[in-house]
Amino acid sequence: MTPAYKLYGAAISLYTGKARAYLRYRNVPFVEESGSPEIFDRVGFRMIPVLHTPDDELVQDTTVIIDHLEAKLGEPSVYPAGAVQRLIALLFEVYGDEWLVIPAMHYRWAYNLEYILEEFGKTVNPDATVEQQREIGEKISAPFRGSLPFLGIDENTVPGIESDYEALLVRLNEHFASHMYLFGNRPSIGDFGLMGPLYAHNYRDPWSGELMRRLAPNVARWIDLMNTPAPNSGRFLADDEIPETLLPMLEVMFAECMPALLATLDANAAWIEANPDTEEIPWAVGEHEYTIGGKRGKRMLRSYSQWMLQRPLTYYQSLEGEDLQRADRLLREVGGYECMQKEIRRPVTRRNNKLVAE
Repeated sequence: MTPAYKLYGAAISLYTGKARAYLRYRNVPFVEESGSPEIFDRVGFRMIPVLHTPDDELVQDTTVIIDHLEAKLGEPSVYPAGAVQRLIALLFEVYGDEWLVIPAMHYRWAYNLEYILEEFGKTVNPDATVEQQREIGEKISAPFRGSLPFLGIDENTVPGIESDYEALLVRLNEHFASHMYLFGNRPSIGDFGLMGPLYAHNYRDPWSGELMRRLAPNVARWIDLMNTPAPNSGRFLADDEIPETLLPMLEVMFAECMPALLATLDANAAWIEANPDTEEIPWAVGEHEYTIGGKRGKRMLRSYSQWMLQRPLTYYQSLEGEDLQRADRLLREVGGYECMQKEIRRPVTRRNNKLVAE
């Protein structure tokens, strides 16, 4: 029987890895194909992954894909019921989607160049010769390689990017030594957020994959588990527990990642107020200085980051009573309390696959 869903994506695609792992966990029948001009015309731009539903809907963006299916499939949800676990899961999703793209892109283009050029070519024309595939790869990969400075990847920040990423691998390796997933033996939205960059670039690319297996074999095992069709089973840790092994990663997240992403809220607000008659917010809204692994550099402020960051911020700011007290105790412990008080002055939303002001 032909599967009801189609996932338009690619093996080398960071965000396809996130969506694919979710579909497998939820036992959603699907086939994976390359996108076509007709599909991208309907979406409005060339971007993967895209989920094609049995109702002929095209759902673009991994978070939107997951939420679309969560609403249809019900339990077992990848969103923990416990308030603190849910908050931390949302934060890990943002961390994977918006921050770990930095080491993912660095390692791919610094250490896996020959391999990935051929992989780009194979994706476009699997029947071409290796030489032809390399030529294709050189051409279509240029925008991706050209984006490194926009992400803040340069000779000054590379030592920090590498030390930061390798420290993350060590910490995740310790965590996955005693836990199947972030919060027990059921994957959360946070696991799927981490899966994108850690799989497609830093596990699948050969040089980076060898580094991961050497430094963090438990992370490689977790990736294999995330890529294995699962029976919709497992439980999150009881009593809304946050494992101690996650706390060092949260400390780094709030020290380096969150200030950089929070700056996007102010930049977007300024742009919206300066352009009241323009609906779509541009891809980038300025640049700022950031710190990674103790090294300072400059990166572009990607407007979309606000849409992702609004999810944990809005959720946290909706908490009350004991849930809020427990969340605040943890946030103070990991240095995140002040970050989470940030006002969303000009909220943004997605409309017709475009980022616009609410």
